[in-house]
Amino acid sequence: MCGIVGVLGLGPVQNLIVEALKRLEYRGYDSAGIACLENGKLSRRRASGKLRNLEERLAKEPLAGSTGIGHTRWATHGKATENNAHPHATDKIAVVHNGIIENFRELREELRAKGRHFASQTDSEVIAHLVTQSLDEGLSPIEAVAASLPRLKGAFAFAMIFAGEDNLLIGASQGAPLAVGFGEDDRAGEMFLGSDALALAPFTQQVAYLEDGDMVVLTHDSASFRDASGLPVERRRIRTQASAFLIDKGNHRHFMAKEIHEQPEVVGRTLGHYLDMSSGHVALPFELPVDPATLSRLTICGCGTAYFSALMAKYWFERFARLPVDVEIASEFRYRDPPLDPSGLTIVVSQSGETADTLAALRCAKGKGQKILAIVNVASSTMSREADVVAPTLAGPEIGVASTKAFTCQLAVFAALALAFGRARGVLGAKEEARLIGELMAVPGLMAQALKCESAIEGLAREIGKVRDVLYLGRGAAYPLALEGALKLKEISYIHAEGYAAGELKHGPIALIDGDMPVIVIAPKDAVLEKTISNMQEVAARGGRLILIGDENLARDFAGEAEASIIMPEFPADFAGMVYAIPIQLIAYHTAVVMGKDADQPRNLAKSVTVE
Repeated sequence: MCGIVGVLGLGPVQNLIVEALKRLEYRGYDSAGIACLENGKLSRRRASGKLRNLEERLAKEPLAGSTGIGHTRWATHGKATENNAHPHATDKIAVVHNGIIENFRELREELRAKGRHFASQTDSEVIAHLVTQSLDEGLSPIEAVAASLPRLKGAFAFAMIFAGEDNLLIGASQGAPLAVGFGEDDRAGEMFLGSDALALAPFTQQVAYLEDGDMVVLTHDSASFRDASGLPVERRRIRTQASAFLIDKGNHRHFMAKEIHEQPEVVGRTLGHYLDMSSGHVALPFELPVDPATLSRLTICGCGTAYFSALMAKYWFERFARLPVDVEIASEFRYRDPPLDPSGLTIVVSQSGETADTLAALRCAKGKGQKILAIVNVASSTMSREADVVAPTLAGPEIGVASTKAFTCQLAVFAALALAFGRARGVLGAKEEARLIGELMAVPGLMAQALKCESAIEGLAREIGKVRDVLYLGRGAAYPLALEGALKLKEISYIHAEGYAAGELKHGPIALIDGDMPVIVIAPKDAVLEKTISNMQEVAARGGRLILIGDENLARDFAGEAEASIIMPEFPADFAGMVYAIPIQLIAYHTAVVMGKDADQPRNLAKSVTVE
């Protein structure tokens, strides 16, 4: 969740960029930098640490250019050093980037073979060299960016300036947010790019958001958008209400929708905090309070959505680390007086870090001598203070009551922890760890692809909004997703929904199936897919309204039986939960919207449950 700023100004832009970057500090960062055009040449100033370090350098070595870009970086590839800080540059371009370039290793080797030299450990630098290579081959700046975009895999946004082009700023977005700001009044003739409207609020409230796959070309008097196919498109300008004190919804109707769409970005940011993507191994940013190799059992406590993330984590810890796991509903945990190993570990999970039942579970486990690891989204929370170690989820502020991005970021943390435990316990070798980390690196890009099913889900939601009851089915790690899907639907649409392990269908729930009952089946291509298919056939044979969430091949096989299919990208199923969470969230959201419900503030619910 790095911060991006770009300015085409009428005078020096250094201070404008610093001001905008300060408004992005809430996203978290570990280095910052600015690049400007001075007399047609690119000049950079970068510093590790906080923005004040960059400001001190700029005070000694100011930049006078009127065209510039700036960045606050959260390290993913490479340590938080000045050399790895953005902007990255060649003699012809400078670029600031947010996200993950999945195929950076292949591109880097290809470009090295063509004689290009890399100065950092980052994936971002490959963008600069890829575009520069196209410039060297005779393409114009706009052509070079357009030719490079299809070569980049992942979820990302970037802004780019070019030597000798002081009236040109190019941006692109694929699964990560980017906003264009239009100068007005005394700033007429100026243009801006920013990671969100909050960064641009001091300069303009007229903004347009790039859609997935868009590229935008800015000059002082124009903003030209192209879609993913390269065709010219118009993007609607809106008047944002962003201010220093308000997190903006962007171009979304509700915060929940915005937070669903932020997931490729924030999950990538969270993974980057726990993985060394350059070397392909887990690099936890803290020391574990216990030695995983000595553990005989792990306890995890949570409530609601956090509990379901823990259920999914159980599959990962037991598979990748061969560690038995007890997953506990926090509100039940302490009343059972569970026996706990005094040298063991309890993990507590909470978005707010203030959930009363989970906090009570933390204190219960701590009182029995357990070490505590807290997975939380609020660093200043009570759980953060009382735990032995904190694993932050880095989802950023989550305003919608129904948790979305916090859930998938919790899964990202759990995945990294499971791999770290697997390595420490001798279950995972270096080669297998690197393979699994490669799969995790692909998740943000796959989430961006999954978001493209939204238009199909909007139509489906109109049908679901007419029913009173819904079943969700899943097997293996998809079972917790079935529970989460049912919870999301009932908490914001108020439709009664239940999630079941698919194998339990014939042990009772099958009695409910008739021509009015939608049965939503979550069916990633995993080791139990054939078993899931058998359960789908049982639903179809009884006239149930089968709704399939799976890949294209599965949808084709059930074209005659399924009322609707939500097509997901095909990929290894180890971490499918983070990607398949997208459609179940969108189903709940759009069903609530078509029913006229308040998706952000459902009745009777609170964001932080601070009482039993």
